[in-house]
Amino acid sequence: MRMRKTAAFLAAALLLVASRSIGAAERPVVVELFTSEGCSSCPPADAFLAELASRPEVLALSFHVDYWDRLGWKDPFSSAAATARQRRYAQLLRTDMVYTPQIVVDGRWQAVGSDQSAVEQAIGAAGRSPAAIPVMLSLDHGQARVVIGSVASGAGGSAVLIGFDRRRADAVRGGENEGRTLTHVDVVRGISEIGRFDRNGAAMEAPIGWHADRLAVLIEADDGRILGAAVADTH
Repeated sequence: MRMRKTAAFLAAALLLVASRSIGAAERPVVVELFTSEGCSSCPPADAFLAELASRPEVLALSFHVDYWDRLGWKDPFSSAAATARQRRYAQLLRTDMVYTPQIVVDGRWQAVGSDQSAVEQAIGAAGRSPAAIPVMLSLDHGQARVVIGSVASGAGGSAVLIGFDRRRADAVRGGENEGRTLTHVDVVRGISEIGRFDRNGAAMEAPIGWHADRLAVLIEADDGRILGAAVADTH
């Protein structure tokens, strides 16, 4: 019975999303900060991301990379998945290197994370980009349900599920920030590609693999561009 209800829900949701005008679709601008508690240059970028996170038109995500962990302090929020995501952007955006703090806006533009002028310009450019692909995200008994509307451009890509905590603080006891208490917002706790889509859209389900305050789904083109996004609270 539950499987039939799930199938019915997904079918109805897909029809609802697909029927919406692509031109009317709205979504937040996705701002990804690559940071580390071991980096003395990162706290100003962390503070800037906190300011951006207060804006309703922005989805801020703080990815803590792990390549600083061997330099005197292991960041408790770091992950190899965050580093892998940054390395992928380095290839796609042809930066030839990874560094902290770095901000990537909508998968299209990158800048030093504390360079507020450059980041604001990128956010402005993202706001003038073509309208988003409609996407719905809902949660049910530990499962994430994602429904993607039809893709007018014909481009394909991936749906990436991200779990994140709204606010975390940590007393740093080593490395470049030793003795400081650092506060972070929208700290990524898990990343998972949950499926592919094509120009006809898709409906998919996946288990939620982490404990996190919120979930986001990012609809990403193969060249890294963010085409759609949705967010849901886990409780």
